Amino acid sequence: MLKRWFAIKLWKRIFGALVAGIIVGVIWGDGTESIRWVGDIFVRLIRMLVVPLIFTTLVSGVVAMGDPKRLGSIGVKAFALYLLTTAAAITIGLTLGAILQPGSGVDLASAEARNLGEAMSLADRLYSVIPINPIAALAEGNILAIIVFAILFGVGIVLAGEEGKLVGAGFTSAAEAMLKVTFIVMELAPFGVFALIAWVAGTQGVATLVNIFVLTIAVYLGCFLHMIIVQGGIVRFLAKMPLMPFIRGAIDPQLLAYSTSSSAATLPVTMAAAEENLGIGAPVRSSVLPLGATVNMDGTALYVGIVALFAAQAFGIELSLSDYFIIGITTTLVSIGTASVPSASLFLLAAVLESIGVSGAQTAIVVGFILPFDRILDMMRTAVNVTGDLAVATTVAKWEGELDEETYNARPLI
Repeated sequence: MLKRWFAIKLWKRIFGALVAGIIVGVIWGDGTESIRWVGDIFVRLIRMLVVPLIFTTLVSGVVAMGDPKRLGSIGVKAFALYLLTTAAAITIGLTLGAILQPGSGVDLASAEARNLGEAMSLADRLYSVIPINPIAALAEGNILAIIVFAILFGVGIVLAGEEGKLVGAGFTSAAEAMLKVTFIVMELAPFGVFALIAWVAGTQGVATLVNIFVLTIAVYLGCFLHMIIVQGGIVRFLAKMPLMPFIRGAIDPQLLAYSTSSSAATLPVTMAAAEENLGIGAPVRSSVLPLGATVNMDGTALYVGIVALFAAQAFGIELSLSDYFIIGITTTLVSIGTASVPSASLFLLAAVLESIGVSGAQTAIVVGFILPFDRILDMMRTAVNVTGDLAVATTVAKWEGELDEETYNARPLI
């Protein structure tokens, strides 16, 4: 029995669990709350891997480059592509929002206003990137601060020459060990996904989306278009690689991202798929993917753009061409600072909506209206974020000569 189970590709097991979870959730309803703990334990196991995996793989990736200048080359190319895809995502979101008019005729009278809290200032965000205490940053899971310290530490090992080789070899071994731990935890994915999806379908239900049906259609359609046209286009035309192997290789992280709604929680699986399925070399995957999980929020940008138009339409605010431009710029900046956890983007709407004349009280009402349904919307946009990370990593790896094309074109291992 176990042999048959493990003989099935992991992505097929996860997909089967996802479908079964939806069916059980719809039938069982609120009773699925009793199995949510299974999914929560799985997510905790995945999150347990994030910090040590990022730190060890990023340090080993810098060491593998041998030349700190290559890190700059990889980083600039990755960041430029991330900005490009984010701009494309917000353009798709605004276009669909203008065409489908998701906020027209929506009654927000019954919505309960939500306290949005205070947004972090730009200065505070910049300060948080540089850790005063790297050990505390590791303990707190401050991903950007960990990335900065890991890069500097890796560069230090390279500059140390012969005296640093032993430390570099240790981090390379540690990174490989962490990837093996990831594979172990991933075997539990079908059970975790089943419980999470059953809970979402059972407590929030597909029927609840009728209240925001047009918004749901706009978000899902926009996400599919972005993955096919923009992210697929990057792989096909910029990396000049066939698309089907990419789709096969990315399906595990996509399914996990869809069920957990967290780019950070999915990162260990994304990195494992990048190595085993797509053949992305360590220097690229260990630097580009953690960066992407932090700054690349294509799905979030698309979503926030659509919701901004939803709010304007619901409150009868007429928007000019310059307003669309302001939404685009503001959304791009906001999406980069979004935490990679469920529903975080909803609480950053204030910065975008304020730019087009929506008051704080009105924003609180919009968030209160959408929040009960947001998990199902968040699942899709997180899958887009993760797909974008892999598309950019694949492209940069091809440009840098760090893509094993034999592995890329082979059938996925996980």
